[in-house]
Amino acid sequence: MTAPAAAPGGLTAAGADPSLSAGPLERLAGDCLRWVLDHEDSFRLPTGVADHTAGTELNWTVKPLGELGQLAVAIRRAAPAGGELAAAADHLLTLSWEELGRGDLLLELFHGEPHATYPLEIYAAFAGEDLRHHGFEELARDLCATRAWRSAEQEPQRRLGVLNAERRARLAPHGDRDAALRRTWLGGLPEPWAFEQRTGYDLTHVVFHVTDWGARPQDMPADVAGYLRTWLPAWLDSCLDAEQWDLSCELLAVDASLPAPLDHRDTASAWRRLAEARGPDGALPEGGPALLPDHPDAFRLSYHSTLACAFAATLAAARLRCDDRTGRRPGPGRPAVPDTARPPHRAHPDETDGAADGRREEQA
Repeated sequence: MTAPAAAPGGLTAAGADPSLSAGPLERLAGDCLRWVLDHEDSFRLPTGVADHTAGTELNWTVKPLGELGQLAVAIRRAAPAGGELAAAADHLLTLSWEELGRGDLLLELFHGEPHATYPLEIYAAFAGEDLRHHGFEELARDLCATRAWRSAEQEPQRRLGVLNAERRARLAPHGDRDAALRRTWLGGLPEPWAFEQRTGYDLTHVVFHVTDWGARPQDMPADVAGYLRTWLPAWLDSCLDAEQWDLSCELLAVDASLPAPLDHRDTASAWRRLAEARGPDGALPEGGPALLPDHPDAFRLSYHSTLACAFAATLAAARLRCDDRTGRRPGPGRPAVPDTARPPHRAHPDETDGAADGRREEQA
C-alpha cells in the first residue's frame, strides 16, 4: 500500500472533533484541484477525435473533458469569489471549452451522430455559463424538434438529464421534468435495501439534474428530499465500507444539494475517510487502495473521483458557510440555500461505467 496524502487540518482522524467547518473542506477541494491542474494535459484531446474511422474511444477522450467542464462550472459557482478554488475552476473551464474548439468539435460530433444526446449534454454545461456556439444551437433546435428525438429509447435518469440539458441550452424541453423524475429509480422512492452501485450513480445524477448540480436545492421535491435524508447515512456508510470512494463523493454532493442537508456531525467521519484514502500525490482512486503516481492507469482510475471530491467538498463548504452566516444548522423544514450567483464566465472576448464497474456508460 502507498502512504496516503496528509489530510487537511480538521479532517484528521486522531483526536478529531466530530464537528465540521468550511475551511478544511475547502482545503481538501484545493488539494484535489491542484492534482487535476497538475494533470491537465491528460484531458487534452488527440487529433482526429471526431473521425469515426480512427477508433478513438470517446469515453476516454471527450467524456472526461465534458465531466471536467461540468464540475468546473459547479465548483466555480459554489466557491468563494476571487479565491483559489474559483480561479482553478475558471482555468479548467476555459481549458475544457478551448479543447472542444469552443463548440466546433461538439457540432462536428453532432453532425456525425444526430441521434446521440451526449453532444448536447456536454454543450449544456458551457451554455449555462454563456459559452455559446450558434451553429451548434441551430442544429440542436432542428434535431430536438424531431419525432425521433422525442421518441428515443432512454433510461429514465438519462431522459431527465437530456431535459435538463435542453433547458440549460435554452431549447424547448421535449417533455415534463417532474414526470420524468417520477419515472426514475429515486423518483419511485424504492425500498432502501435495493440500493446498489448502479442505482447509486443513477440517483446521484437525478439529484444533480433536478438541482442543477447543487445550485437549486429548493427544486428538489419534499418527499424525495425527505427520503434521501432518511437513507443517505446508511448508503454512505455502506459505500465507504466497500471503499467506493467515487460514489461516496457523489453521495456527499447529493447531501449538499438537498434543501436541508444532514447535520454536519453526521458526515464529518465520511470526509475524514475520503481525505485519508488519497494517494501520496493527493489523488483519490475511484475505489480501493490508493495508487502510486506512476501506476499506468493512475489518471483513468483517479480523475473522476478526485474531481468529484473537489466538487462535493466545495458544495458542502458553501452550505456550511451559509449556515454560519445565518447562525443556524439545517434541519427538517429549514433549508439553507447558498448564494451561488456568479457573473457569466468568458473564455474569449467575442464570445457526465468505466475504470470502476458501474460508473462509465456509453455516450451515444
